Amino acid sequence: MLIGFSLPQFGAVAHQAELVPEFARRAEDLGADSLWVGDRLLAPVRPIVGYAGADTIPEGFNSRLDPFALLTVAATATRRALIGTNVLNAPWYPPALLERSLTTIDRLSGGRLLAGFGIGWSPEEYEAVGVPMASRGARLDESLDALESLWTADPAEFHGRHWSVPATRAALRPARTPRPPVYLGGYAPAALDRIARRADGWLPVTVPGAAPFDPASVNGPLARIRDLAADHGRDPAAVDVVLRLNPQESATVDDVVATIARAGKETDVDHVFVELMYVAGDVEGALDFAARVLDRAR
Repeated sequence: MLIGFSLPQFGAVAHQAELVPEFARRAEDLGADSLWVGDRLLAPVRPIVGYAGADTIPEGFNSRLDPFALLTVAATATRRALIGTNVLNAPWYPPALLERSLTTIDRLSGGRLLAGFGIGWSPEEYEAVGVPMASRGARLDESLDALESLWTADPAEFHGRHWSVPATRAALRPARTPRPPVYLGGYAPAALDRIARRADGWLPVTVPGAAPFDPASVNGPLARIRDLAADHGRDPAAVDVVLRLNPQESATVDDVVATIARAGKETDVDHVFVELMYVAGDVEGALDFAARVLDRAR
């Protein structure tokens, strides 16, 4: 089982941004297999849509750091660990800008980038970037098409309803050929079909401390994805999965380790990562939590 952790990006640990390089190095030295970022732009005061089915936004999102900057730090501070996004809200970014940033980060890391994309859920964040939220699914599809061209063609070109990339020379390739692996989040029928059609992997989530891990929460959607992949003429076994553990504040190391163990035994998951925002008040505490998870899970 590969075990990774979130970089210090949200909440109290975000106030120690100067320690991100040390966190990345020490986490890798402890044995972390991957390091991850998310993508939050705002913490609305009166959210139209709350977080994860609630009416509010977690306090931790009041403090947030830029995902691209943190990935760059992790890419240069480490030598072995994969670096991933779970997830970048692709519809916020023109594909040409997104490709340039991700290609740069992938090359800095020597080909260790896992590019995870989603569509977000906050109307206020879409308002802030000037992108209509109603078109987010279509924009993600076009972003993926544009990225594919920019990463694999020279000249590259894409013209869609929402995004356009004029014909351009695109000689600089990601270090990982032909491109970084693309993972997608989501549970809605359209999201599962998109994953089945075009993604290298799926990004589900579970919440240690809320309830015991239910393998069906992964196995059911993953079986559907793989059935759809076969319908689309793809090898179902080629669709990977990375499980995000998003523990509640009350969750213990034992809760996290038990979830990892059940996922390893009762699902096809062989890569997990632990979000540390809720379980650590500072970077040293985050490293201590990570060390204890790694020690008990292996």
